[in-house]
Amino acid sequence: MKPTPLILLVPLALASFGFSAMPPQQPSAWRQAQKTDAANGTTYTRFTLAGKFLKSPQGDAPNRPSFVLDCVPGKESYRHKGRLLTGSLSVGTLLKIVYVEPEEIHGTSYYPKVRVQYRLDDAKEELERWSPGTDKTSASIPGDALKKILRAHTVELTVDDDHGLPIVMQFDMPDPTPVETGCGVDDHK
Repeated sequence: MKPTPLILLVPLALASFGFSAMPPQQPSAWRQAQKTDAANGTTYTRFTLAGKFLKSPQGDAPNRPSFVLDCVPGKESYRHKGRLLTGSLSVGTLLKIVYVEPEEIHGTSYYPKVRVQYRLDDAKEELERWSPGTDKTSASIPGDALKKILRAHTVELTVDDDHGLPIVMQFDMPDPTPVETGCGVDDHK
């Protein structure tokens, strides 16, 4: 009889007892943090939701993609209801900026935009052009798109990096109630 190496038995024993080499994935959740704008002393709440890259940007991406929403808390807003200040998709790498001609030209103005394709759950893919952030590694989410995104279970987004290569991200959307309440983007009116 040939002896069985002990090294092979240990992984088999762990598998038979139900141990897994991979830790269980935590459900996604909105992280909240209180921030203060040093310039004018106002306080706001930052909601952050991390996603994952399905197709990563070339080179190093120091962080995961994320949705970042800055909101004025209800107690500090005009009508005692939370109000959205800004909403953005943060990718962490330079994005391709396209210049869109406005419908009505007054001089030689063109608007910088980021081409964003997104799919909510199993719905048809939508294509929009969002305004880039000042650092060109993020894009501002329009209010109508944000309301749809908050109601989805899964959101898949595609943007192009500054070389024109696609970056694909996925977000598993948690309960939208804290964001809807804290930012006044309740879609049930």
